[in-house]
Amino acid sequence: MRTPRSIARSRPLSRTSREDRLKQIGRVGLVAYGVVYLIIGWLAVQLAVGDRQGNPSSTGALRELAQQPLGEVLVWVVSIGMLLLALWQAVEAVLGDDGAGQRLACAGKALVYAVIGFSGIRVAVGAGSSSKGSDTWTAKVLDLPAGQVLVGLVALAIIGFGLYEIYRGWSDKFAKELTQEGRRGAAGTAYLWFGRAGCVARGVAFVVVGGLFGYAAITHDAKKSGGLDQALLEVLDQPYGPLLLVLIGLGLACFGLFTLARARHLRR
Repeated sequence: MRTPRSIARSRPLSRTSREDRLKQIGRVGLVAYGVVYLIIGWLAVQLAVGDRQGNPSSTGALRELAQQPLGEVLVWVVSIGMLLLALWQAVEAVLGDDGAGQRLACAGKALVYAVIGFSGIRVAVGAGSSSKGSDTWTAKVLDLPAGQVLVGLVALAIIGFGLYEIYRGWSDKFAKELTQEGRRGAAGTAYLWFGRAGCVARGVAFVVVGGLFGYAAITHDAKKSGGLDQALLEVLDQPYGPLLLVLIGLGLACFGLFTLARARHLRR
């Protein structure tokens, strides 16, 4: 018969086992996420040098992956990895003990990762995803009472996230996502630089996306909004646009490399 003391001793083991399983799920998902950002970065650079056939977004990255040898299999693997990453963040949102703000952030990440995962499944089965999807839902929201206000709030939220990503890259706050081993030596130094460049580039891209939604809210024109692909096209049309887009593309690829490093040296 188990005594209360033996039961108490077994509980930490059970929690540790659960956390280990979640970390393994997280690692698989982070690898998939890193691959997506590497392809997005490559597509952004291709766009900068004049190739407009690719779509530098998560869906565009998965479509590009589908065109490679064994592409359909690879898209399925990445999509399942993204859904596992969403599951990991969803569990952290429900069972995490880092406070309400962090749990809410985990819930938001779970939603984003799930959308990417299901988009990948649509690509794998040939359904794809319309590039005008954001236009469609933005138009529907704009037609609601106070629709412009709602889209404006979405714009502010996206811009706020982008500014936070820039701050995260500038202040090295992202570094806490790596173990101490992942921050040491020449490899650790490279990982930190990947994180800095990646967070700043991702932040800039999201600020532009938020700006597009803000402009759509002000003008009541859904066509002015757009996702990451539209944001990068907007950058391309600015003075020194190709150079800026190459830098952003390389930065997004760096975020992919940092994500792969995080998968190897996952702190949580």
